[in-house]
Amino acid sequence: MSLVPQLLRYDLGEGVTAFSTTRHGGVSEGNYSEFNINYYCGDRADHIQANRRSLCRLLGIDESRLVYPHQVHGVEVRQIDEEFLTLSSADRKVVLEGVDAVMTHLPGVCLGVSTADCIPLLIYDNVQHAACAVHAGWRGTVARIAQKAVAEIRRAYGTSPSDLKAVIGPGISLENFEVGDEVYGQFAAAGFPMEAIARRYRKWHINLWECNRLQLVESGIQPSNIHLSGICTFAQAGDFFSARRLGIDSGRIFSGIMTGNR
Repeated sequence: MSLVPQLLRYDLGEGVTAFSTTRHGGVSEGNYSEFNINYYCGDRADHIQANRRSLCRLLGIDESRLVYPHQVHGVEVRQIDEEFLTLSSADRKVVLEGVDAVMTHLPGVCLGVSTADCIPLLIYDNVQHAACAVHAGWRGTVARIAQKAVAEIRRAYGTSPSDLKAVIGPGISLENFEVGDEVYGQFAAAGFPMEAIARRYRKWHINLWECNRLQLVESGIQPSNIHLSGICTFAQAGDFFSARRLGIDSGRIFSGIMTGNR
């Protein structure tokens, strides 16, 4: 077994490290096998710690510079600054509680979010060198967390949307994301173009990839600067965690972004 995390890497520009973890290259077992660093899904703490250390070695950073929140399917965006890096582990946990997107302009800090069918978004400003990682489940997508994240990047760093690049990482596809009428109704009430993002089979299916892509475009990001991984977690659960396929007591994909020293 390889103990080096096997990553799906993205090209967001020179000096930027952007990736999603796969299930391979760690020590976790069973439905957490092999690579999981999420503390909130039931995995063993010693396995999580070992996997964290492996990822940080691969990234060339101290564990204190690996930052990810406890997500709650909301729209809270948290800025990671120098003061945050001075906090104790307990205080960091408080700051990151109930947060679904994190952003920074500090080099050498790897921000990330955890998903297992939900949609991870990685956003980078190649002028201000700011980075953001977003967890967009269906609730966050309905609440337009992608648009809120771009607005927060603009507010914090003076970003121009034309300077942004984005990745839509592995998540559940339209074909496999079956929803009830009440969920369809929430997307319709939120003003999404249902003819473009929904399809009726036995039940309604929603295209979360497209919902988030449209939000990024509406926020001013050029369509050519948005990369869609096209990986369906449900269909490729052997390589990427899927809560719908494996159950909620299973591992999580970690999608991270880090800028280099400038």
